[in-house]
Amino acid sequence: MQNEQLSKQDHLQVETALEAVPEVLKWCEQFVSPLLPPKFCWECKTALIEGFTNAVRHAHKHLPQTTPIELELKLCSNYLEMKIWDQGEPFDLLAQLQEILEEIRQNKVDPLDMENHRGLLWMEQLMDELAYERLPDQRNCLVMRKQL
Repeated sequence: MQNEQLSKQDHLQVETALEAVPEVLKWCEQFVSPLLPPKFCWECKTALIEGFTNAVRHAHKHLPQTTPIELELKLCSNYLEMKIWDQGEPFDLLAQLQEILEEIRQNKVDPLDMENHRGLLWMEQLMDELAYERLPDQRNCLVMRKQL
């Protein structure tokens, strides 16, 4: 996907606060709504907010509210890419997803009845690609891509 033609790109930086959710949603909506179908937009906004709230609630749980969370939206010819950078401790996204799926299988739990981890499941189901990596600058980056 690296060779895809970039159509549009935007960045946003907000503090570590759930009160920033409306700002993040508005920013995302203004970026995607004029260009993409409503269902696609809803799926992307849902995944982005789940990723953002996870950064606030988990990655930045012990960090000051002034710690920035950076977001990027990138529209290419064949996909939308969303990135969220946090400064918390890294975790193994794929291992966490496997653990959640195993818990669902073993306990025959409906994912909607789970108190925790629903957001990761939604992101995984709504997006075509999901990755989380530790960067050399000690930040983490959640990357979500959805094919157009």
